[in-house]
Amino acid sequence: MAEEPGRRRSGVQSLGRAFDVLERLADAGGTASLTRLAADSGLPLPTIHRLVRTLVDLGYVRQERSREYSLGPRLVRLGEASARALRSGAQPLLVGLADALGESANLAVLDGDEVAYVAHAPSRRSMRMFTEVGRRVLPHCTAVGKAMLADEDEQRVRALLARTGMPAATERTATDPDAFVAELARVRERGWALDDGEQEPGVRCVAVTVPGASTPLAMSVSGPTDRMGPDTVERVVPLLQDAADRLARALDPGQESARQTARQTAQETAQETAQETAQKNPSGSGE
Repeated sequence: MAEEPGRRRSGVQSLGRAFDVLERLADAGGTASLTRLAADSGLPLPTIHRLVRTLVDLGYVRQERSREYSLGPRLVRLGEASARALRSGAQPLLVGLADALGESANLAVLDGDEVAYVAHAPSRRSMRMFTEVGRRVLPHCTAVGKAMLADEDEQRVRALLARTGMPAATERTATDPDAFVAELARVRERGWALDDGEQEPGVRCVAVTVPGASTPLAMSVSGPTDRMGPDTVERVVPLLQDAADRLARALDPGQESARQTARQTAQETAQETAQETAQKNPSGSGE
């Protein structure tokens, strides 16, 4: 009996390591060697080999002819089930945005080196765009991609850019890693990202991240450039941020959204500063 807690801890540790292997495979673009997985995780090669062989036996990882390992087909079913659950929470919010703004609203996830669109509410004004559900694009030329990458470590961002090569989708697409990283800094500073005809000519898109999500998520509103001018973008951002906050609460009801916490802290700080100022300079003082 005395050994049971230790066995449980070992089992939980192995489970955590197995999921870490899957995450690192995803971060590597879906395929990696045992040597790379061991180097990235800091685990001994025999441990990585044992974990990967178990995942292969279960169908969550497969071995390629190159002797490298890639994500397996059984993950597709889990991903589809997760996407359905995510869509059920996001769809009413996207429909609300589309109705309020008259433009398309979207939800995307960062899946390995790509952005995958998992939910969409079309504009009532007919316009077919690249944001339909199931579409996968590279993140450097989309607002949702920029929004999600802005929350990532710079080293990981540069590694992703090196793997994808930053091909130009249009003449406006950013293709220089240094310039792109600088743009991500601006995204973090202002709290939203912009795709100005960088994925599809004539289309402008605004995006924000879903705060506190366990997987990188972003919501966006997109439409023709002539309808998505500066005034419209200014109107879109707060509505988009509110929808993202509401989705964050729906995904994690027990935790207040990160933006709301930050806003509350800022308000409390401002109130404390005002009180301190009032105490130092009381009204009616002749001094």
